Formats: sequence, structure tokens, C-alpha cells
Amino acid sequence: MSVLDYALLIVAGYLAGVLNTIAGGGSFLTFPALVYAGIPPIAANATSAVAVLPGYLSGALGFRREIATQGRAELLRYSLIGLAGGVLGALLLLVTPADVFDAVVPLLLLGATLLFAFGNRLISALRRAGHPLPMAPGLMAVAVYGGYFNGGLGIMLLAQFSAAGMQQLNLMNGLKNLLSFVLSSISVATFAFAGIVEWNEALVMMVAATAGGYSGAAIARALPARVVRAIVIAVGLIMTLVFLLR
Repeated sequence: MSVLDYALLIVAGYLAGVLNTIAGGGSFLTFPALVYAGIPPIAANATSAVAVLPGYLSGALGFRREIATQGRAELLRYSLIGLAGGVLGALLLLVTPADVFDAVVPLLLLGATLLFAFGNRLISALRRAGHPLPMAPGLMAVAVYGGYFNGGLGIMLLAQFSAAGMQQLNLMNGLKNLLSFVLSSISVATFAFAGIVEWNEALVMMVAATAGGYSGAAIARALPARVVRAIVIAVGLIMTLVFLLR
């Protein structure tokens, strides 16, 4: 890789950290940047998962008091479901032929973008429905998706929590970060064991994303939320178009 490629990864990682702190959507930058730098899409997806992993842990620690209000048995059950789903999703990625994954990437990016754009409406509709759905099956499905492709994972988890009848937003956000970290950790371990993670690039982006995450709080105070959401949606749509034209 050239110096310019590494510069691209640093910028993308930093901006992804900013976006994840403010509104989410950092994978819309890390994954395409890795592909543009010459990493095959499946390896880029695995490497991107490594790059955004620390942010989940720091987010969970920020909500540790809310998470502590959840029963230990429930936390263990949710974590085990997340681990099982993350492994299944990662294994599914490993057995997906490269040309098939290339073909579905635009659909995954578009789906994640639309979910980000309309996720809040979906969550509100699920809350108004007033008919809680079982947690375990939905959480397993979301975990499998998260192990396979990380984009939009946070919104999907929040939607699942709402569908299951949860109401406390801070607890939901804490669980979202905790389970994202749990299922991403096991999927990353699976990718690492399979040898498809590009560690040099991953570590560069992790450092940049951490710096971006720290800066994101100040940027969040300066920019209206609707502006940030519009930027994330625009990036997602542009990246979808870029991959469609590849």
C-alpha cells in the first residue's frame, strides 16, 4: 500500500469515529476506504469490523450504570445469543464466494443506509404497536447480520429492543453497545482465525477512529443532529452507487 492509501485509511477511520460518536454509520466510510485501498471486499469487511470494535466497548462503559440495572441472567442470555449469532454470521461470510459478496455489497449498503434514514420511525412504530415480540429470535437474527455485515447494526438492535417492549432509551443504548461489542468480538476472532484480517490497516484505522471518537463529542455540540444524519445518509447513498458501478 502507498502512503496515500494509508492517508486515506487514517482520514476514513477518523471520520468514522466521529460519525459513530454522533450518530453511527462509520462503517459507510471504513469499508469502502479499505476496498479503495486495494483490499478484497470480504477481507475489507472483516478488517472494518476490527477498526470499529473499540468504539463499542467505550460506548458500553459509558452506559455501565444503566446496563447494571439489567439482571445478570438476562445479560448473560443476551450475550450468549450475541456470541452465537456473531459466529454464525462470520462463518456465513467466510463461506460466501467472493463474487457473490461483491454482488450483494451494494444491497447491504443500501439496506443499511435506508435503515439509518428511517430507523427512528421504525422504532417509534414498534413502540406504538404495543405488542411485544419475543427477544431471543429477533436478537439472534440481528446478531447473525452483525457478524456478517456491520452496517446499520446499532439501529437494528434498537429496533429489536423496542419490538421486545423495552422503553428506557439509555438502557437500550447501553445494551446496543454491549451486544455490538460482544458479537463483533467473536466475529473478529473468527475472521482472525481464518486469516482474512489485514492487521496493519486495521490498527491504523483503530487509532484514527479512537481519535475521531474523542473529537466527535465536541463536533456533536456544534452541528445540528439533522445535518449529521443528512451527511451519513448521503455518504451511504454515494457509497452504494460507487459499488454498483464497480
